Amino acid sequence: MEVHGHVDSRFLTVREVFRENFAHGELGAGCAVLLDGHSVVDVWGGWADEARKRPWTANTLVNAYSVGKPLVALEVLQLVATGDLELDAPVTRWWPELLAGQHGATVRQILCHQAGVPAVRRRLTNRDLWEWETMTRSVAETEPWWRPGTRHTYHSNTYGFLVGELARRVTGQTPGRWLREHVVGPIDADLAWGVRQGDLSRCADVAWRAQPPPSGYVDWATMQSLPPEEAMIRLGYFNPPGLSGIGVVNTEQWRSAEVPSANLHATAMGVARLYAALAAGGSVGGTVVLDADVLAEAVTVQSEGWCPVLEREVSFGLGFQPTRPDRSFGPNPGSFGHFGTGGALGFADPNTRVAFGYVMNAVRPRWQNDRNRALVDAVYACL
Repeated sequence: MEVHGHVDSRFLTVREVFRENFAHGELGAGCAVLLDGHSVVDVWGGWADEARKRPWTANTLVNAYSVGKPLVALEVLQLVATGDLELDAPVTRWWPELLAGQHGATVRQILCHQAGVPAVRRRLTNRDLWEWETMTRSVAETEPWWRPGTRHTYHSNTYGFLVGELARRVTGQTPGRWLREHVVGPIDADLAWGVRQGDLSRCADVAWRAQPPPSGYVDWATMQSLPPEEAMIRLGYFNPPGLSGIGVVNTEQWRSAEVPSANLHATAMGVARLYAALAAGGSVGGTVVLDADVLAEAVTVQSEGWCPVLEREVSFGLGFQPTRPDRSFGPNPGSFGHFGTGGALGFADPNTRVAFGYVMNAVRPRWQNDRNRALVDAVYACL
């Protein structure tokens, strides 16, 4: 497989590992590494479609799934830094209709998956998925599955609507517009929720290798008889049916919509540019992406323990995942970032000033896998 792009001589091993990944199931991918703000790896290769007709290029966008969660959290964190939002204030101060807020949810609890709304109880269709107001209203009217603040569960697909709508109540901007004006423009990062018409041709098709849910997995006739925890998990993934992207991820509707938990479209360099600013304490080239003190709070563990959705022990920050031994972003403590379904990854390591971005279109559950692990290991072997 031919690999394109450039690599600093110190990091040639990363390029070789990237190439080797194509012998282990890679279809198309990009990987970018910035060291102290300078590009040392920017490589891409493979194909943007399963038919292998469209080569992957430097400008190929691809769905990066949950890599987008810290980005939508970043909007709220910026508002915390300016004093427009307060972490421990009740959400109802800005979003009075949110039932989770009426049950006591705070801004902090929404950011660290403690809000109690990982799934919507009302039946939704994919037509609803394309409508921001419909989705956020449905989240708002959902009775919490537990009292906010008493436990956590990964809000796989509702997180972006919860966090994004809270920010919109202050700024008047949906996440896609905010991202363009406050991140993409200022730091030249190729990232999008709601891909614009002129950029749709840049999008790679996702080759989804996951098994579809069994027939009747979300059967409304029997859903009421399921234990609440099981119903919550099923609805969290498949209400609406395309909420996780399955069956719709390669459609124009999905790419043009704003589903911030799951449909960030990005290049590897776009992801790495954002994390380069965060690795440097929140600023790059004179542009402040996030106040350093708020960033320090955001990447600190806020909630820790078993998660029934992820089926493992987890550590949640405020949108970011702090590194942990079983889900590490390299060897150094203090690293933070987020995985996406299939293995997409963005993270920052302030100790080494490393920023890492990896995106690809051969999606196999779950997040951490041999391909992204090999790339991260190669980066640190070169340092």
